[in-house]
Amino acid sequence: MRILYYDWDEFNGEDCRDAMVRLGHEVETIKMDLSSFDLTPEIERQFKARFDRKDETGKGHFDLVYSFDFYPNISEVCQKYDMPYVSWVFDCPHYTLDSHTNTNSVNHIYVFDRELYQLMRSRGVDTINYSPLGVNDQRLSALCEKLDAETDGRVSYQHDVCFLGSLYDNEFNFYDQVHYLPPELKQYIDIVIQAQERIYGHDLFTDEKAVTDDHIKRLGEYIRFENTGKYEINYDDVIRDILRKKVTVNERRNILTQMGQHFDTVMYTNPDAKPIPGVANLGIADYTNKMPLVFHRSKVNLNISLRCITSGISLRVMDVLAAGGFLVTTASPEIEECFTDGVDLAIAHTPEEMMAKTAYYLEHEDERKEIALNGQKKVFDNFTYTKLLPKVLTL
Repeated sequence: MRILYYDWDEFNGEDCRDAMVRLGHEVETIKMDLSSFDLTPEIERQFKARFDRKDETGKGHFDLVYSFDFYPNISEVCQKYDMPYVSWVFDCPHYTLDSHTNTNSVNHIYVFDRELYQLMRSRGVDTINYSPLGVNDQRLSALCEKLDAETDGRVSYQHDVCFLGSLYDNEFNFYDQVHYLPPELKQYIDIVIQAQERIYGHDLFTDEKAVTDDHIKRLGEYIRFENTGKYEINYDDVIRDILRKKVTVNERRNILTQMGQHFDTVMYTNPDAKPIPGVANLGIADYTNKMPLVFHRSKVNLNISLRCITSGISLRVMDVLAAGGFLVTTASPEIEECFTDGVDLAIAHTPEEMMAKTAYYLEHEDERKEIALNGQKKVFDNFTYTKLLPKVLTL
């Protein structure tokens, strides 16, 4: 298969393209700024020039266009020239999925959250499909072997407890930017947010017993959005995601504060993030080189899932396990479906359980190492690009 790959400098692009080539596909990249998501004459010209190329039989050279995340302008130009478009979405939330182009017949869109897939299907978007996210096993297994060879086959630890990810305590924490909610509404929503911090695997913001449609409607009276007309965005969903993001902000800071009080804890995050007492901020680790080293050489890695992911397995889970790291993660339906607690990783259902399991596994090294090896094998057996792409690329 000949693939025209849109490269937007996404961190996992090289891993995916390498796997495509190893699967026998021909891959050519196209690179330009599509961030406005509008189809301009120049964007159309560049894509059309590639679509017009023919092979020796006179058939069109490319079989499909591929991108990570969904680009409405790519979908639009592919629809115009009848070129299949495959997009694999790893961001969540990803609001370009609400573009009117999402139902274009050329689309083959894959999302990693099963509940999101089911929701969009229920809304009539039959171009949406489901696939968990993947890793490049060849690169990561070679890197792990290299790291262990440097220390005579042993894992040399740099950190006891490590969190790598965003704290979202910046302009993306939209809830804290809303200063004009009626006191009784804000008080109730704050109570639900606090309750959600203690509940993993169940989303209170879609539970009518906790947050009703009337609550969301009232919030919508005070939270204003710019309507460009380009998207059919369900703003009730956006409000729920704002609340979920606030849960994540609180949850990550509170758990890391507790970790810092009890264990030698570090975080790799934006250098401008608000400090957490007892937790050293070591800055940003790049995806390809530094990040797997950090995971491999941390005794306990923490995954505190973004609450906008209501059922799926975030790429961070795959990344930690594939790097041979031991992981303690917050629970989600698909994590519990695909991995076994105490065998492949450790799953926590409350903040207290996350603390307790971190303490336990810091003291039980042999058990921790065995689980890390099992987790890596589980990912390499089931969640590599070479295992997942044959389905994703099926037209």
